[in-house]
Amino acid sequence: MVIHSRDSFPELFSVLDEFEGSGLKGVLHAFTGDTLTAERAVRLGFMLGIGGIVTFKNAGLDRVVKSVGPENLILETDSPYLAPVPHRGKRNESAYVSIINRKLSEIFGMEEAEVAAVTYDNSVKLFNI
Repeated sequence: MVIHSRDSFPELFSVLDEFEGSGLKGVLHAFTGDTLTAERAVRLGFMLGIGGIVTFKNAGLDRVVKSVGPENLILETDSPYLAPVPHRGKRNESAYVSIINRKLSEIFGMEEAEVAAVTYDNSVKLFNI
């Protein structure tokens, strides 16, 4: 299940809570929630889709992703929207996912290849591919 929730986490969780422990899994696409929201989503079996917003200076998403760890993240793009810095405000493209990976490697103090491998494995598990 892929869910894009914008300013509606309370409503979303009121539905998802009914499925806790059921094996339901998915990704919260273009995640922008706070730490408590991220931890709750992970508890319910969801990965967090992290895109260009993590590179925005005042977004605060860096602290959120650090709290849940790379094992709960997948890299994504919201093309043509939400391009990462230094392309913010321009048309986004899939090639920019490497910028997101680089930012996450900085946040976690990991090598870029390691973050790429972990998030790739997460997506394979999530989507059974």
